[in-house]
Amino acid sequence: MNELKLGLPKGSLEKATIELFEKAGWLIKPKSRNYFPEIDDPELACSICRPQEMSRYVESGMLDAGITGKDWTMENQSDAILVTELVYSKVSRKPTRWVIAVKGDSEIQCIEDLEGKKISTELVNVSKRFFADKNINVDIEFSWGATEAKVVSGLVDAIVEVTETESTIRAHGLRIIYELMESNTQFIANKDAWNVPWKREKIENIALMLQGSLKAERIVGLKMNVPETKLKTVIELLPSLNAPTVANLYNADWFSVETVVSSDLVRDLIPALTKGGAEGIIEYHLSKVI
Repeated sequence: MNELKLGLPKGSLEKATIELFEKAGWLIKPKSRNYFPEIDDPELACSICRPQEMSRYVESGMLDAGITGKDWTMENQSDAILVTELVYSKVSRKPTRWVIAVKGDSEIQCIEDLEGKKISTELVNVSKRFFADKNINVDIEFSWGATEAKVVSGLVDAIVEVTETESTIRAHGLRIIYELMESNTQFIANKDAWNVPWKREKIENIALMLQGSLKAERIVGLKMNVPETKLKTVIELLPSLNAPTVANLYNADWFSVETVVSSDLVRDLIPALTKGGAEGIIEYHLSKVI
């Protein structure tokens, strides 16, 4: 049987990725101390590996496709195919940011002040290319972890570190002096696998369903009944992906109106719809929007 080798990220994104696949229609069952989880699709074989290594495995053909970060494809200068970007995370559902940070009381105010200084980071190659492009001479060393503590203890002058909410940065009393880059989660594919028709179709189908599930997380459906005399007013209040669906109610001068809207609009929209004449308003969650 044909089988697509799919890489899933280990670590902070692992749980969020498995949950996203479940919303998209695939049930993945991790096994304790095992890097090969079960998945309810005979055409897929899953492996779990570190995002930092994913692009190398995909590029080499050990995996046909995988999920990793834009930061790590850049770090490894990977030539894997970018299928799609998937904007999700373990916390904020926003792109992560790589920033340059120093101690709060440091005399360093801008990146030019880092001339001749020592910097610790896990993103070594990207950082080296950045400072070389800026013609700033720095000593960059690889960090195996606890990067924030190294600048706090004075082992280095600055760090290049990833953050979502800046809470860890602030907790260590650090100050951001520059934002290096944003990084989204990416779905990438091996070039040879991409040229195999059935594999490409499978990869594109997975990307379609993942994107549909992510899109559905940010919108909800609304249904309501509206009297004919208030229909124009209510329709003008409604944002929509396209036009709202309007249907006559049986044997009445009322209409059923249905639409989808951004979830962050609902708290203000429903009161406005009520004032506009809508009744029986129902909000419901969506699993996918394609």
